[in-house]
Amino acid sequence: MLTTSPPGPFCPAGDFHVDPWAPVHRALITHAHGDHARPGSRAYLCAAAGVGVLRRRLGDEAVIESLEYGESKTIGGVRVSFHPAGHVLGSAQIRIEGPDGVWVVSGDYKRADDPTCAPFEPVPCDTFVTESTFGLPIYRWDSTATVVAAILDWWDANREAGRASVLFCYTLGKAQRLLAELARITDRPVLVHGMMLGVIEVYREAGVAMLPVLPATDRPRGTSFAGELVLAPLPARGTPWMRRLGTHSDAFASGLMRVRGVRRQRAYDRGFVISDHADWPALLETVAETGASRVLATHGHAEPLARHLREHGLDAATLRTAWEGEGPED
Repeated sequence: MLTTSPPGPFCPAGDFHVDPWAPVHRALITHAHGDHARPGSRAYLCAAAGVGVLRRRLGDEAVIESLEYGESKTIGGVRVSFHPAGHVLGSAQIRIEGPDGVWVVSGDYKRADDPTCAPFEPVPCDTFVTESTFGLPIYRWDSTATVVAAILDWWDANREAGRASVLFCYTLGKAQRLLAELARITDRPVLVHGMMLGVIEVYREAGVAMLPVLPATDRPRGTSFAGELVLAPLPARGTPWMRRLGTHSDAFASGLMRVRGVRRQRAYDRGFVISDHADWPALLETVAETGASRVLATHGHAEPLARHLREHGLDAATLRTAWEGEGPED
């Protein structure tokens, strides 16, 4: 059904690519992160819930069509539909049905509850293309409520000590999820880096409830940031913008923080293990629920996951792509 040569998975029967990393005639997009949604293609098709963030990524000139979750469309000799992936707003698995059976390309996905996007829905298929960003047994997530409570405790401790709390997170998905989860347990406003404001507004327009935010740079120079929580993207770390915040404690919210050595290497004061990707148990659970007889693992720890699946009787292999999982491009 899909060939795997660059610039991305290609469906000859439908004459389209899935999440290509170079311009193509027609691109079907699982979600709007930069490693999956690249500019320059002639036409795009995505889930309707993802149009706003994809438009933000690609610009007003991009030709973007959409389908509601579960709605199908015939393209060439195949039928395609989009199904919730639970990753970020508008993220989708792409179901492709044709002469070679049913394929599902999952994009990125998670199984944890998230108030900012539709929950993941298992889609039965013959071939399942799964991410494996955290495809090792060491990656197991604590409950979101536990992690968010720890973030609030850290913020409170820094307030008492007269420090700002700078929490680095990804601009699309993670920032909005943190604002929505914190809104369950506090009503304090949060300061954010200007890079995050546009995507936050897209989420609000989609009806996602989050804490109120203020641009950190709107404060006059010399104003104290002590006691404030500031959300910032990774590229802001170490820039002159940080000096305006004065004395602060910094942290990173990512599944990467499960490995203590990574946190020490990156020299964060704190690491909060919260991810928009499936952990090891969720990956195995999802593969089983699809009923797929063939599994292709892509990006992250693809080979360890594929090897584990083969040892348990599945036809499993890896699929090389330019997708990055949880990394700077997010």
